[in-house]
Amino acid sequence: MVDLSRRALLGAPLMMAAAPTPAQTVFDLSLPALEGGTLALAEFRDRVLLVVNTASFCGYTPQYAGLQKLHDRFEARGFAVIGVPSNDFNQESTDSRAVRQFCDAMYGITFPLSAVSAVRGPNANPLHAFLAARAGGPPRWNFHKYLIGRDGRSVRAFPTQTEPDAPVLTRAIEAALAGRPMA
Repeated sequence: MVDLSRRALLGAPLMMAAAPTPAQTVFDLSLPALEGGTLALAEFRDRVLLVVNTASFCGYTPQYAGLQKLHDRFEARGFAVIGVPSNDFNQESTDSRAVRQFCDAMYGITFPLSAVSAVRGPNANPLHAFLAARAGGPPRWNFHKYLIGRDGRSVRAFPTQTEPDAPVLTRAIEAALAGRPMA
């Protein structure tokens, strides 16, 4: 066994694995994009985001229409919806092309969508792991919503049952856009 202090004295390089740096904000993260490539959240820096895990074959799927309306209503003020299709609850296709066709044909979705990914458990995508750690845990079902402030650190969760046009959600979006607490 080699004494590390002796190795250092002899000029031999010390080989230590660097620990991964945890994300400081959501803007430090990225996801695979639905159409391929990367959905870099840095592109949304200084915007208010609503991240929603979506599914095409769920009783809550009609929320897509309300999410698109929210996106359209607040986009010019620095807001974006980001959809994260997930099959964690066995209600989503695993084929990205099928997800895109469904979203386009049924709801005319124009907000960004990531590739299908896990949103809970040990395989959760980095964004959902970040959000779950800051806002009461992972999604319990499809269409769970995380509202993220312009700082990329402030996060508030809304359960599946909170419709996109619910006053509690729209008030929180308005507050975040104005730089006030989202509570």
